[in-house]
Amino acid sequence: MSTIAIVMLSVSGTLIWGGLIASALALRARPEVASYPPGGEDEPGFTDEGMRRDT
Repeated sequence: MSTIAIVMLSVSGTLIWGGLIASALALRARPEVASYPPGGEDEPGFTDEGMRRDT
């Protein structure tokens, strides 16, 4: 392998693994959303199609 190929392999590997580690650390720091904006909850009794269930 040429020198430029080894350098590019190292840069791309660092970018991929660094992003993976950074995202894992960010998820560990804030695992889920504390609150959602209003209007994001479905009404009980409605399915994905928007039709009322027979219950």
